[in-house]
Amino acid sequence: MFFKSNSPHSPWMRLGMYLLTGLAAAACVWALPGRDAARAQAPAGDVAGPSGEAAPTGDPNAVAAPTKPKDKSINLWELTLAGGFFMIPIFAMSILSVTMTIERLLGLRKERVLPDGLVSGLGQLAGSQGSFDPRKAYRICQQFPSSAANVVRVMLLKVGRPVSEIETSVQQASQREADKLYHNVRWLRLSASLSTLLGLIGTIQGMILAFHRLTTMDAAADRTSVLADGIYTALVTTFAGLMVAIPTLLFAHYLEGRILSSFRHIDELIFNLLPQLERYEGRVRFSRQTEGGEPADEAESLPAGAT
Repeated sequence: MFFKSNSPHSPWMRLGMYLLTGLAAAACVWALPGRDAARAQAPAGDVAGPSGEAAPTGDPNAVAAPTKPKDKSINLWELTLAGGFFMIPIFAMSILSVTMTIERLLGLRKERVLPDGLVSGLGQLAGSQGSFDPRKAYRICQQFPSSAANVVRVMLLKVGRPVSEIETSVQQASQREADKLYHNVRWLRLSASLSTLLGLIGTIQGMILAFHRLTTMDAAADRTSVLADGIYTALVTTFAGLMVAIPTLLFAHYLEGRILSSFRHIDELIFNLLPQLERYEGRVRFSRQTEGGEPADEAESLPAGAT
């Protein structure tokens, strides 16, 4: 890898590299000569006669070669090149969508958000009535680093505080973790919106150019054909923008659903652990952690008359 994974700026640097690569590729494609230029540079062969048949070769018994029917199908490659300059940023938005979708599919794996080992380990501790040990729970969270483990650690570090304070800290930690998971999903929604708008502005530009050609062409020319050609070419950018925006919105909705589902399970896990911490209220508190990575006792304050 070119960038260190532990650098806080590495995702942005990778994203910039992907976008620059896509833009460079699109610029190279845009610079390729079209079919008409290739035909203009081709060596001249036999010149066809005025009727479209092969030119006479001097042999009276020669049979004219059959003319090939004109291909009336749409060439998508040529149509893409004819879409204009706005096809380049739409192509860049498609690269952004694919990159962010793959990144979020990897980032929202179960072991990164709510590992099975964390759930089963904390469930075993909570299932033993009266034997829940916050230090063991903290060690389990360290064994399975994830979004859920980060929320549970905040709760464990508040052991001994009032339950209302613990719940407030848990809500704030959950919001922070949710914002981290939602961050790159917002890029997908931005890509979908920009793709649609870029396609629309490309179509408007193409319509302006098509009608401008009508005002400058000969009165005897076939205006209907010129206008039809300009309109269907101008609609390419709208089609391309929607082709990028629709799948991107679907993936963004799917990823948001996965995030919401994961945090519902995290809330259930916290709800099952909170009763185990009520008996520690006002009795023991922990500092952040010791050098060994375990929470350390900060104070032991038993209520008056307690044994």
